[in-house]
Amino acid sequence: MTTTETKTDARDVDVRVTNEGNLILFEPCTLAAREWLNLHVPTEATYWAGQLVVEHRYAYDLADGMASDGLTLE
Repeated sequence: MTTTETKTDARDVDVRVTNEGNLILFEPCTLAAREWLNLHVPTEATYWAGQLVVEHRYAYDLADGMASDGLTLE
């Protein structure tokens, strides 16, 4: 990497999305992401190790809503 290139910093990402096979994990990395989840995700949703656990059928709409509201996803 040259000095003019920049690496994407993890702090620039609001939500880290991980495909774990049958489930998708949404890890909120910023306060904005945690607040967004509190406003848009039902309280009975499943979390594991601080990550929202989502079935594939709901993951795209969730990610699209986050992106539409200005959150950055990785």
